[in-house]
Amino acid sequence: MPSMHFRAGVVAVVTNDAGQVMAFERSDVPNQWQLPQGGIEPGEAPIATAWRELAEETALGATDVDLVAEYPEWTVYEWPPDVRQNGKRLGQAQRWFTFRVRRDDVVPSPDGVEFISWRWVEPQWLIDQVVGFRRPAYERVLTP
Repeated sequence: MPSMHFRAGVVAVVTNDAGQVMAFERSDVPNQWQLPQGGIEPGEAPIATAWRELAEETALGATDVDLVAEYPEWTVYEWPPDVRQNGKRLGQAQRWFTFRVRRDDVVPSPDGVEFISWRWVEPQWLIDQVVGFRRPAYERVLTP
């Protein structure tokens, strides 16, 4: 488990049979794309967090996707100085979960708070688009 200086969280990767991932455009930074993610609440299991965040940010649930894998290690990254919370949090440590859509016609509903748009993309496209400080974790998990 991560230290108190790193926020513990999860990342949800939604894939299709073609090997594409569902990317989401952030509402606060136009043209910045990423995956659904969020913090683990006290007493919450990481997989429960993944399902909760997926539902909150995309409206997808067990009728839309199946859990297919969990990345076996925590990924850790530091936030740049302007993102750190007065030294209380230095970055994030995350568990990654991969889901596959149950049907080709599954369409998420971005929450309008975190995300405003979505699209199917090749994993490398998303790696290239994600903000720089998150890129090493994305490369580690999304590159075969």
